[in-house]
Amino acid sequence: MNAEEIYRLAIEMGIKADPRSKKEVYRQLEKEKKQYEKLEKDDKEEFDPERLVNPYPDTRFLTGSLKKKVKRVLVGIDIDPAEVLLADRLMEKGKNIDLIISHHPEGKALASLDKAMHLQEDVMCKYGVPINVAEGLMSKRIAEVSRGIAPLNHNRVVDTARLLDYPFICVHTPADNLVYNFVDTFIERKNPETVGELVEILKSIPEYKEATKIKAGPRIFVGNKDGRAGKIAATEMTGGTSGAKEAYEKLSQAGVGTIVGMHMKETHKREAEKHHINVVIAGHIASDSLGMNIFLDELEKKRIEIIPCSGLIRISRVKNRIKG
Repeated sequence: MNAEEIYRLAIEMGIKADPRSKKEVYRQLEKEKKQYEKLEKDDKEEFDPERLVNPYPDTRFLTGSLKKKVKRVLVGIDIDPAEVLLADRLMEKGKNIDLIISHHPEGKALASLDKAMHLQEDVMCKYGVPINVAEGLMSKRIAEVSRGIAPLNHNRVVDTARLLDYPFICVHTPADNLVYNFVDTFIERKNPETVGELVEILKSIPEYKEATKIKAGPRIFVGNKDGRAGKIAATEMTGGTSGAKEAYEKLSQAGVGTIVGMHMKETHKREAEKHHINVVIAGHIASDSLGMNIFLDELEKKRIEIIPCSGLIRISRVKNRIKG
């Protein structure tokens, strides 16, 4: 595979695992095309053409040659300049890195993180919150995130990769869609009765089992282990970053008893408590690792070697895997 094929595969897998229907995802892309056609010439020059084929603004090919043949990738949850320098150091030890992959967005993908959050509106709708209410709840939070990321040094690590001539991509929402789909399906199949049972079944997933050993596994944030879980919603597994704290009231009214997420702010925890929603936090880095692993397994099937770094808990589900 070349670097572009790997990038396109990530998007394809993200669409297949998307909480929305394929029809809805492609409807969004069609809407982007119609908006692009209406733009003036100067505005078209500023438009990111990737928006016409990729529904995930926080996932981008950031620098390097799209046509680079890839036999070995360096993959981390976060890629900073240190990890790019690590790639160079590995080359000195005989492990040439052909592509660097970050889970968390960088460059223009980080600058567009807020736009990925609209997915949360559809996730809430799936669990019973009217779409107009979900959109209203998210609008202020999306604007807040946009202002928060505006002053960041978005391109710092991209510049480092460019100067050292490493192709560099980030795979954010597609991987989060993969973990969302995996966990949602797994919970539905196991059908835990109590919050404690929910935590235990999550710990049976290899990534969460490994994270538990380093004190970063699933835990109860709100509720108690003997409390009944009720309707379980994995509302905080995909969609950019933390959503609106006001959502918990509406989720409670929609009949949700327990939320499963990657991480949670204290302000959000208090709102969930206020509305009697149990919260199980599966673990941020473990959840990110699970989503990335599902994607990386497809690369490994193509005989591409995976070098994990930066917190990635690499669990392969591929038989006859390549060992780095």
